[in-house]
Amino acid sequence: MQAVPPEPDLAPDPRGVRRLAFRALGTPCNIQFRLTEEKAALLFAAEAINWLSDFDAKCSRFRPNSMVSRINEAAGREWVAVDAEMERLLDIADGLYFLTTGLIDATMLPLLHVWDWKRVHTRLPAAEEVKNAHALTGWKKVQRRKGAVFLPTAGMGLDFGGFGKEFAVDQLAAIAKRFGIRDALIDLGRDIMALGGNGVHPFWHVGVEDGIHPGQCRGGLGVTNRAVASSGDYARHFTHNGVRYGHILDPRTGWPVGNEMRAVTVIAPSCLEAGVLSTSIFILGGKEGMLLAGRSPHIAVSAQTDRGVLDTREFVRWQVRAA
Repeated sequence: MQAVPPEPDLAPDPRGVRRLAFRALGTPCNIQFRLTEEKAALLFAAEAINWLSDFDAKCSRFRPNSMVSRINEAAGREWVAVDAEMERLLDIADGLYFLTTGLIDATMLPLLHVWDWKRVHTRLPAAEEVKNAHALTGWKKVQRRKGAVFLPTAGMGLDFGGFGKEFAVDQLAAIAKRFGIRDALIDLGRDIMALGGNGVHPFWHVGVEDGIHPGQCRGGLGVTNRAVASSGDYARHFTHNGVRYGHILDPRTGWPVGNEMRAVTVIAPSCLEAGVLSTSIFILGGKEGMLLAGRSPHIAVSAQTDRGVLDTREFVRWQVRAA
């Protein structure tokens, strides 16, 4: 979905905070920032919207003319030329696949088609469907050369949903800094970067959604110069023959994650890192996931399961009471 231009009125509130609300990347987006000069505020808003529009036009699998769609359409037939930005995204996908030992895999599109949420509520995919789609995944199959990419088997497909929004958050944060903005809260569908503070406190207040009771917060964070990302199946799941199926798929099996995890929230220096780790920990489950969290001392993690909540000591330090 193409980004919708903001309303031209970016009048600051009494704290000096300007608000920009719009839709992009298929999700509600909000940017709050403090910038005194009116013209600079409008220029920043325009550049942020334009960057997101261009990114969506190039990387959305839902847009038939996007570069990602052209790559997918050519699977099994021919190489597709890519520009420098797509090359960078492919490099990121490559690095994340190996960093997470396959838990973040940009070739999951065949499985996403099988687990299409418009129909799985009424018909669970057959095991053979899942098996066949799973055989078409695997980042190691992707062939690359400078300036071009090739998916060798018809039916393969790329999807950057595992890290695209998080990457975009970090890019918008970089744009904000280029405009001299020190205080900003960038929120793209609950993937967040907090810079500075909100004009009252030297931090931004970020709620932690309850994975057991969706729509409610189970706590609050006071975050500054850090990103926050959450992964969970509380918003999209269904039950079939007494078994719960969520929307997060395990690339190792091709089936939805089923390990009693409900939500994982990660605080990290970048949104890309926070999002990748929250998803990886969710897929791994409580025990293995928290072992992964323990190997990353610069991050903070809260994992909510059916049995309770597991917090790292670093996560507790960021917790605050709601203002």
